[in-house]
Amino acid sequence: MTKELDRGRLAGDWGGMGDKVRKDWGKLTEEDISQAGGRRDLLLERIRERYGLSEGDAERQLTDWASRQGDASNQAVDPK
Repeated sequence: MTKELDRGRLAGDWGGMGDKVRKDWGKLTEEDISQAGGRRDLLLERIRERYGLSEGDAERQLTDWASRQGDASNQAVDPK
């Protein structure tokens, strides 16, 4: 399921996931998270902007974060 996250959408309880995102990426604002609205591509873009990361570095961080979410992240994937 984590592979689907790479191209998928973070769905489900985005409010809860948003809180978890903020815990790991404290520079993200509530507006950043709200605008991402569960879309992985937008979240990745915000992480890159706020932290000055390359696309590859941000991708690795987000993939690692998703894998640490365990079952919650697997249920929060919309492969569309």
